Amino acid sequence: MDRFEAMRTLLAAVDGGSLSAASRSLGVPLPTVSRRVSDLEAHLSAQLVIRTSRKLLLTETGQTYVASCRRVLEELGEAERVAGGEYRVPRGDMLLTAPIMFGRIHIEPIILDFLKTYPEINIRLTLTDHVVDMIENHVDLAVRIGPLPDSSLVATRLGAVRWITCASPDYLARRGTPQTLEDLAAHDCIAFERLNTPDTWTFQKGKETVALPFSPRFAVNTADGAIDAALAGAGIVRILSYQAAKSIAEGRLVVVLPQFQPEVLPVQLVHTGQAIMPLKVRVFSEFATPRIKAILSSG
Repeated sequence: MDRFEAMRTLLAAVDGGSLSAASRSLGVPLPTVSRRVSDLEAHLSAQLVIRTSRKLLLTETGQTYVASCRRVLEELGEAERVAGGEYRVPRGDMLLTAPIMFGRIHIEPIILDFLKTYPEINIRLTLTDHVVDMIENHVDLAVRIGPLPDSSLVATRLGAVRWITCASPDYLARRGTPQTLEDLAAHDCIAFERLNTPDTWTFQKGKETVALPFSPRFAVNTADGAIDAALAGAGIVRILSYQAAKSIAEGRLVVVLPQFQPEVLPVQLVHTGQAIMPLKVRVFSEFATPRIKAILSSG
């Protein structure tokens, strides 16, 4: 039995939720996957998984063993990368994550320029507005907006953005420009809704934070959709400053109630803080950081 191969197979089954998922991800027959897991259990004289008709469940022993497997395979991968020169020459594959719109507007163009300079590096960019567990998902770098929930991460501050409230000149000409927070009650509001988004907008009134309830006239789950509705004159929208920067610069959207906007949110480039940073990660960080800082400072 190749113990490392068996450990990788077990992790693939656990991460995929079934032996069939491991078979598909590894490209090996299902009986081979089942045999590798069974051989590992026989070698350890312990049951690691409980096979059901719908999914794979870990026993208590299996949970402990899987955690150890992840550490062992990560250390093995690190050793192989060192031996292969990844720490001497910038090469290899990288996984980056970024918020959807920020990543599409700002990060993807930087990556494409970077790839021209470093032909031996391949980058996979995952755009998501959800916080991704960097360790569990093997993410090399992440662009995060807002406070970091995990204090073990190492972050480089790139700049800041803030929530702003804006509308089209046409809408404001028809309905008037709100001057106070109370004025918003008489206006149509557009909501950029994500999962578990509260039905309030938060403002700063002097030293007081005000959570203002509202009922959206129109709600959509993407920033692009919310901006399009505002550009069409459907109402007042609340979005992050970078999302509306182009439309505001072109005069197609106008910021309202700027005196009540909340505190800024930090934009940070984050990594897991491994003892020895792969050269591919370091060179991308050094390439991207000044460019993102310049973009945010000009906005």
